[in-house]
Amino acid sequence: MRKDFPEKQKKKLIAQRNQILDALAAQNEAMSRLVEEVESGDVVDIASGAIDRTLLDSLGAADAARLTAIDNAIIRINQGKYGLCLQCGKPIPEARLEAIPYAPLCVNCQSAEEKRNR
Repeated sequence: MRKDFPEKQKKKLIAQRNQILDALAAQNEAMSRLVEEVESGDVVDIASGAIDRTLLDSLGAADAARLTAIDNAIIRINQGKYGLCLQCGKPIPEARLEAIPYAPLCVNCQSAEEKRNR
């Protein structure tokens, strides 16, 4: 791995982290507006609001999981362990880290993990 690569990835991870935090803040504002609408709405509005809240909740959970993965990747960079698979310890190719900067596993270990979780 190139020496400057982890620092370049750290900047990318921090930008992604800020983007997620901004999105979560916007979702919280949207959730507050939905609650206000439901309090004054009819049955159709209430059903629509419930669907919207469910969607926002699922988006929030996915963003929260990605935020955790990003934070963990930043920790690995600071520890000098970035780019090493957490399962087998082999280097993760730079191309994979370019695509998914917070990837904790190499392609082989990720594939095995996905098969186990089916």
